Amino acid sequence: MQATEYGPLVYSKPNCVQCTATYRALDRKGIVYQVVDLTESAAAMEYVTQELGYSQAPVVVVDEHDYWAGFRPDKIEAHAA
Repeated sequence: MQATEYGPLVYSKPNCVQCTATYRALDRKGIVYQVVDLTESAAAMEYVTQELGYSQAPVVVVDEHDYWAGFRPDKIEAHAA
């Protein structure tokens, strides 16, 4: 479940403040991304929690070596550069 040709995948949950902040930061940088709702996909939840080891949203996956959890404007800035 890596990023696609359409940009990073943002694994999120409804009513997630850090998710909304991440969307806004990505939008400001003009980064195209796709959102995956963790509450609607057991496979996505398993990937984020078991394979990546995260327990908070959002989880942003740029590629197999570049991913993070939480609102990380520093990572978004680096990705935009």
